Amino acid sequence: MRSRIGIIDDHPAVMLGVASVLNSQSDMLVVATAASVRDLLAQGLALDGVLLDLHLVDGSTPAENLEILSSLAVPVLVYTSGDRPALVREAARAGAAGMIRKSELPEVIVAAVRTMLAGGVVASADWAAALDFDPDFVRVHLSPREAEVLGLYASGETAERVASLLYISRETVLDHIRRIRSKYAQASRAAPTKVDLYRRAVEDGVIAPHGDGQS
Repeated sequence: MRSRIGIIDDHPAVMLGVASVLNSQSDMLVVATAASVRDLLAQGLALDGVLLDLHLVDGSTPAENLEILSSLAVPVLVYTSGDRPALVREAARAGAAGMIRKSELPEVIVAAVRTMLAGGVVASADWAAALDFDPDFVRVHLSPREAEVLGLYASGETAERVASLLYISRETVLDHIRRIRSKYAQASRAAPTKVDLYRRAVEDGVIAPHGDGQS
């Protein structure tokens, strides 16, 4: 079963090129393309993920576009041809699954889309640099134990497994997770789900993103 991808870009040549790269893969298929978010939604197609141009000429902002796309309940990966750290930071705060440059090699773009579809964060160098210089994107201060719990739990371990690995009770693990979520919420970086916790852990360098060859 091929994952269904939507692409939003107001540069037809770029959009067709990216679509061709993705369609050459056996596990994904571009089923919808549009020059704006509303045009994509108007097609009414079921999607598994969306590639969103960071800067569209219709005057929309990344935050606005991601808010509208949230109705699809699918991950959104932003991609860009330019250096726009302010827009990257805006997209990060709005819940994007990461960022990729349009100039990347085809295999890099494919890998990024696969990471997005798997619920991961595409933490490119541009993405990390933009967040590092964002005064509003404050890293949450976790205790060493909280960082251990977050690292294991966000990497996919169950609360029971985390408890076993750290020689603490399951209830203690859950208490740590509640405190971690509270800290992120207070920093305006809410993490209500396990996928959100994974994203926060990657953003703050607690764990490495999936697919980069690191454990």
